[in-house]
Amino acid sequence: MTEAVVKTVQCISPAGLHTMAYKEWGDARNPNVLVCVHGVTRVSDDFDRMARELCDTYRVICPDVVGRGRSGRLANPQFYTVPQYVSDMVTLLARADAEIVDWFGTSMGGLIGMALASLPGNPIRRLVLNDIGPSLNGAALARIGEYIGQDVRFDTFEEAAQYIRTISASFGQHSDEEWHKLAKDVLRQNEEGKWVRHYDLGLAVPFKLTTPEAASAAEQMLWAAYDAIGCPTLLVRGAQSDLLLPEVAQEMTRRGPRATLVELPDVGHAPTFMHASQIEVARQFLLG
Repeated sequence: MTEAVVKTVQCISPAGLHTMAYKEWGDARNPNVLVCVHGVTRVSDDFDRMARELCDTYRVICPDVVGRGRSGRLANPQFYTVPQYVSDMVTLLARADAEIVDWFGTSMGGLIGMALASLPGNPIRRLVLNDIGPSLNGAALARIGEYIGQDVRFDTFEEAAQYIRTISASFGQHSDEEWHKLAKDVLRQNEEGKWVRHYDLGLAVPFKLTTPEAASAAEQMLWAAYDAIGCPTLLVRGAQSDLLLPEVAQEMTRRGPRATLVELPDVGHAPTFMHASQIEVARQFLLG
């Protein structure tokens, strides 16, 4: 079975240098590159199943966005924002010598892709936005922001895994084995032997600093970015998503790149693309 190679690249923020880890699947010389970027509290391992399915066609690159998983932490958590993530991705693509890429972004990974795809001269050929758009439901954002900063610790992996399963219920139906993987990928043991989540709790800082005025301004900037996208775009929406509302998804089919919309039944925010039927949706759009 094909396995990934874990690599790192050095990036920079206004607060100094940091490392970003990424998994690379397939032939390192393949110029046909797919970049897969995870959601706000997830990791590159989320794409293991999809990367295995597609790495015969693509070189698949899956980063741990800074502050998560195997990547370093920012000296100043105020920079855990999309502009910093876009900067890191440009560095990653330079390291990978990837001049043209297809992009699959789940939630936050979609926002990063949207911002990058809006820039003149950007490298994105095709864009998949997984349950994300320029306008996000405030109540759902508040729910996510609430649990991001909680310093939860568990005595056993089983307790920690059950917690991950509970907060991730909107991912939809998965087998016990799949839930085990979804938990294992985002848990680690600390020095005291407690099971904790894999990311910097400082990720919550930008959420806490956001005012209603700042949120409104950010939404306008995201719509402007979306309207500037020129590449073919697929929008995937979990039919039960509380983050990407149906009316926003419909608006995204009418403006900017006029995304093709596919709604997946029996799932909320966000589809995991661990299942063959979901992977096929991405494959059909990316490869035809």
